[in-house]
Amino acid sequence: MKYVHVGINVTNLEASIEFYQKVFGASPVKVKEDYAKFLLDEPRLNFTLNIRDEVRGNQVNHFGFQVDTQEEISSHKTRLEKEGFFAREEMDTTCCYAVQDKFWVTDPDGNEWEFFYTKSDSEVHKNSDGLNEKLPVTNACC
Repeated sequence: MKYVHVGINVTNLEASIEFYQKVFGASPVKVKEDYAKFLLDEPRLNFTLNIRDEVRGNQVNHFGFQVDTQEEISSHKTRLEKEGFFAREEMDTTCCYAVQDKFWVTDPDGNEWEFFYTKSDSEVHKNSDGLNEKLPVTNACC
């Protein structure tokens, strides 16, 4: 495969381009009046923004980047906080049958982006109030 492609709907193209330039650390390769395209080599992602009159929060569950080390979590979190983003942190949490360190940022239309490092597998789906419980997949955290 050449690239994974994700296209999302946005209400404010300029604000979304600014957000994603900071998150991806790259500029779009194409910008039109109602469209922008980012083509990332790492990860190999063809990511497009498509202008719409209205968008209501996450139209998908969320998006994310899995990284190779715990140090990468810190590095990306620090980088994005310097860009002015609030990063919601979840360290040593159980999610999607794995123990993970992660943080989240939210784009201008409410789409959540997760940066996560998987530390180990788990027999439970998700932490709930600090306790490990088996939860149905519809309560997805990842």
